[in-house]
Parts: sequence; structure tokens; C-alpha cells
Amino acid sequence: MDNKKIEKISKALSDTSRIAILQQVKKKHEGLYCAEVNDLLDLTQPSVSHHLKQLVEADLLIPEKEGRNLKYSLNQKVLDDYIACLSSLKG
Repeated sequence: MDNKKIEKISKALSDTSRIAILQQVKKKHEGLYCAEVNDLLDLTQPSVSHHLKQLVEADLLIPEKEGRNLKYSLNQKVLDDYIACLSSLKG
């Protein structure tokens, strides 16, 4: 994983709302719909959309279109690679 990718993921993870979204997505193994994120977190719909976009652009979430809805799931490979890169910094 290159440094630009690490930076993008780190910036996406620097917001408590985005971390909360990832935690909610992790709980729902079959994926989480945008409307469900709105219901679970005390955020406005535009704010949820913004945070989801940031997480998708960092490749932390995988969007899947189902009709007119988007369902999000964790990109476990990217998370594993990111954690491995951070772990490699330890002495």
C-alpha cells in the first residue's frame, strides 16, 4: 500500500461519525443501507451521504446498488492491508 493510500484512509478514519458508520456496517454482515445509517446515527441525510462518500473513496466501504438503494459492506482486504502497514511501523 502506498503512502497516498495510507493518507487517504487515515483522513477518512479521522472523523468520529465515519468510525461510527464503520462500526454499524461491521455489525450488519449482510451490509447496511444508507437509510439504516440515517436511522442509527443522529446525523442529517446530507451529512450521512458525505461521510459515506469519504469512506467509499478511501475504499473502506464497498457500495452495492440494489434497485434504487445502495447497500454498503466493509472492504476487509483494504482494512487488513492498512492495519498491516501500520503494524510494520512498529519497532
